[in-house]
Amino acid sequence: MSDAVRTDAAPAPVGAYPHARRVGNLLFLSGIGPRDPASNAVVGNVHDAEGRLISYDIDAQCRAVFANVRAVLQASGARWEDLVDVTVYLTDMAHDFKAYNRVWAEYFPDPATAPCRTTLGITALPTPIAIELKCVAALTSPLLHAGED
Repeated sequence: MSDAVRTDAAPAPVGAYPHARRVGNLLFLSGIGPRDPASNAVVGNVHDAEGRLISYDIDAQCRAVFANVRAVLQASGARWEDLVDVTVYLTDMAHDFKAYNRVWAEYFPDPATAPCRTTLGITALPTPIAIELKCVAALTSPLLHAGED
């Protein structure tokens, strides 16, 4: 049995997929970026007069993507502490990894209880964002969370 999750508390998916899907006691989150749920604007992006991206704030994007992940977890009946595995996609590993790692440590101060993490440097994401997270959470009781969307 599986249950799809969608929520207005996180930015709308950019394709035909749910924010998350529950399968048994696991919750799989689709890739989540740092777009603002209300405006759909990318947090931290700066554009020139012609609308071209000229810079971005990786710290702001990290915090926004964590907030969006938290919103999807909550809509799914899960908690931040339920995260067990996170795949991080950065479009500029050389420039952004240190800042990302610093923000990660604020959100997960104890490495012993932090989720596992893999960080990949990639050339682009589907929208003009610098970071995207793909997460897996473990639910303590999948039946307890059923119907809480």
